[in-house]
Amino acid sequence: MTPQPDAPASLSFASPEQAEAVLLAHLKSLGGGGVVALSAGVDSALLLSLAAEAWGPGSCLAATSRSESLPAAELAEAQAQAALAGVEHVCLRGSELDIEAFRRNSPDRCFHCKDHLYGEMRTLAAERGLAHVIDGTNADDAGDHRPGLGAARTHGVASPFLELGVGKAWVRAISRHRGLATWDKPAEACLSSRFPYGTEVTREGLRRIEQAELVLKDLGFRNVRVRDHDPVARLEVPVGELGAVLAPGMRERIQEGIRAAGFTYVALDLDGLRSGSLNEVLGRASRPPA
Repeated sequence: MTPQPDAPASLSFASPEQAEAVLLAHLKSLGGGGVVALSAGVDSALLLSLAAEAWGPGSCLAATSRSESLPAAELAEAQAQAALAGVEHVCLRGSELDIEAFRRNSPDRCFHCKDHLYGEMRTLAAERGLAHVIDGTNADDAGDHRPGLGAARTHGVASPFLELGVGKAWVRAISRHRGLATWDKPAEACLSSRFPYGTEVTREGLRRIEQAELVLKDLGFRNVRVRDHDPVARLEVPVGELGAVLAPGMRERIQEGIRAAGFTYVALDLDGLRSGSLNEVLGRASRPPA
């Protein structure tokens, strides 16, 4: 039996089946079909599966931005997810590196990317006669630093999981119930999130990060982040895997691969993997000195 996650405070789901039924009913109430912002992650993969069922494949469109911030493997997976759902997939040519406010990488970077992306998706929806643009933001995301939520509001993008109080645990439970391979996929984030705020986001840096993370994944580490403190690569893996990184032979293979990707030094973060670790500096200036 699938373990049941704690229900969000605003809802009282008894099972993944019931949560699934509530989401399907909600999507069906949004008449006119729509565009699903598909990143290939666990959230958007489930949303696409549900929307294709609720609206019918002919009234559902998947769209992914093919930008330098998206690993090539994730784009391929998004295309496969759309094919599995029987939905047309549109690859939008992302151009966030043409946006100066994005490149300079201030804490509102994500807003400028999503503002451009959601604008393109709105245009696509209008061209296809579809009423909605929806994304996979879930209820747990509201507690993190996510400027992209403001862009979603600006463009009238609906977030069914967020609106219904469906957090990540329920997303995974429903995905598993529906037989989606992504149900236990590690959380991902765009590659531009690997740069410390104030460090310019560049094509070369994004390519370096993508190659370095691929080195770790090819060595069996599923859930990783390579933070770019050029010339230093700061590696984040789950605390329970720190020993595996330092194992004889493995340490040398990791160093060799990450240096080949373009870094000079390789550092292991002893705090382990935590999503959004670069947000830890936000608000630090307002803290009293220790």
